Order: sequence, then C-alpha cells, then structure tokens
Amino acid sequence: MAIKTKTPRWLSACRQSFAAVALLALASFMGVAHAGYAAIVISESDGQVLTAVNPDEPNRPASLAKMMTLYLTFQQLESGQIKIDQELPVSAWAAGRPPTKLDLRHGQTISVGDCILGMITKSANDAATVVAEGLGGSEGHFVEMMNAQALKLGMTGTHFENASGLPDPDDSTTARDMSKLAMALYHDFPQYTHYFATTEFMFRGRLVRGHNNLMERYPGMDGLKTGFTNASGFNLASTAVRDGHRLFSVVLGGRTAAARDNLMARLLDDGFEDRATPDYLVARAGGATGTGTAQKILTALSPIGTAEAEPAPVPERHHRRGKVGKASAVASNSCTKRKGATCPAAAKRTAAKKTSSAHSQQAQANAEAVAKKPTKTDT
Repeated sequence: MAIKTKTPRWLSACRQSFAAVALLALASFMGVAHAGYAAIVISESDGQVLTAVNPDEPNRPASLAKMMTLYLTFQQLESGQIKIDQELPVSAWAAGRPPTKLDLRHGQTISVGDCILGMITKSANDAATVVAEGLGGSEGHFVEMMNAQALKLGMTGTHFENASGLPDPDDSTTARDMSKLAMALYHDFPQYTHYFATTEFMFRGRLVRGHNNLMERYPGMDGLKTGFTNASGFNLASTAVRDGHRLFSVVLGGRTAAARDNLMARLLDDGFEDRATPDYLVARAGGATGTGTAQKILTALSPIGTAEAEPAPVPERHHRRGKVGKASAVASNSCTKRKGATCPAAAKRTAAKKTSSAHSQQAQANAEAVAKKPTKTDT
C-alpha cells in the first residue's frame, strides 16, 4: 500500500510562487537580448569575414554604445556644428549617471574634446550624457539620432536606448553590427581616429586611465572600445594593423576581462595569418550567462549591476607571431612617460552604484541578466 505524505502548506506555496515567477521570467526572456558569446573578425581591405561565431545573435552593447555617440560627435565636428574646444553644460541628469564617470557636477561645463577622451578612456557615462544633451537637445532625441544612424549603416540588429550603454531591457546589438560601426568610424572620420588610441589623459589636474588593457599588450592595436555590464558580459571592439593590413574584431559576452582580451588577441593573430579561430575557443572565453533554458530563466530573475567600472589590470601576456605595425599616436593631451610628463597619481576608483528609476529597476529585474557577478563592474 502506498504511503501518502503531506506536503507542508508553506512549502507548497513556495513552490507555486517560484513556478509563477519562473514562468514570468521565461516570458520576459522571449525576444529580449541576453548575453551569450559572439565574435567576428573582418579584413578592412576586402571586407572578408575571417571568423564569425554567433555574429547575428542579439546581445547587450554595454559601453560599445558610446561608439555611436562618438560617431555622431565626429559627424557634427566635421560639419562645423560644434567645436572641439566648445564647452557643454552639465545637467543634473548627466551628473547623476552611475559610474564609471568623470564625476562632473551639475552647473559645470566640459569641453567636447574632454568628453571624447572621457568616453574612450574611462567610458564615462556622465560625459556621454552631456554630449547627448548638447548635440540632441535631450538624451531622448539624441537616442533617436543614434538609431537613425544605425539604420543608415546597416545595423539592422541594433537598438539603442541611451547614449552611454547603461543597462536597459530594450538595448540590443550584434557582433556584426558593432563591426560595421567600428569600420564606419575609421572610414568616415579618419581625422579623429587617433582618439581611440588614447589610454590616459589629464583632466582637471588628475590622470584619467583607460580600461583597454589590451592596447598596451598587443602591438599594432590602435583602438577602439571596451564595455561591460552584468547583463552583457565583457565586450570589446578592436582594430589592429600588421604589415599595412588592418583588421576589425568584436567580442561580446566574455566571462572575464582576461578571457575576453586573450580571445581578442587570438582572433587577431589568426586573422593576420588568414585563418579562422576555432569556435570552441570563442565558447570557452564566453559564458557570461549561458544559453540553456534553465539558465535563461535564472538570468531573467537576477538583478542587474551598473555599467562601466574598472577591473583589476590583466597580468597575462600574449605571445604574438610576426611583425606588427606601429600604433597610432595618442591624443595630444594625453599624459605618458614617453613625453616626459609628470603625471599625478590616479584618483581612487569608486565602486559602481546602482542608480535607476523605479520603472527601470522593475524592467531590469525582469529582463536583465547576471549569472555570476564580477567583484568589480566594468571595463
């Protein structure tokens, strides 16, 4: 005779609640970008795709969104609508953006040039918002400009919701789209691409250091941009030159900054040797949230971290083959030992803080992803 056991009422209620929340989470996941792993390598000379792993899968752009903010900034500089030394006002909204940031204050002004350097090096969210408001009148209108330009560039899998790449459930991009944007920046605005080689610069008496550690480890690399949120994983768009041959590469969804950087170095090495990087190496470097159904449900249930804070320096060295071309010179107002400049000690880095409206918090809790939180947030 079967023995019946009675399930405690509280346990039954918990199970029912979890099932309901899991179903809601799964529903919110459908059609929404979640961090997976993706990579692409493209030859500039003929547009040949040398490696492509999940190149059209939707992912979060994180601070790679600032590449479009920079594209529109360069566009207005070229047309004469703004000047590089023009001062832009800092609103309360811009000053209140979460880290990383230049710690701008409401009522201050900052030059267009310093905003550019702040976005490229420190991935400053306050600087990106200042530019958006200065060029678009409001960040909302500027975002419309970003999305319109994305369509013009053929970035059909991309949608921006803000100028900085701070977490938003409606943000989405692909590795292929980000490679299109990277190539457009270098093709359309060659006079401004030297900014992407900047690794540090002086801002109001303090040295601002960049997040792109691979720039100093991979000879021939002269740009572009890092990005990280808990939902996106570790992203990187890079370009490098070897023997006059330029490659563009994008990695999305790296599980750590080191894994992402090492994968990028391998992708470029293989690309310069005209061979594809094995898919399993890309998969091994990825895994920000995983792709299984259960993992996607847990991802959607998890809270989201803020964007862009500074990871610890990556000690690993990557051994490269063959000759490499010289990297472009950094922006003229950067501070380096080679110039003989005396650079003050960098300011202490601040921990990232969660800042969001009640609406954003609810949307993020339902749709954003955190499989494993890093100890520090952003690159």
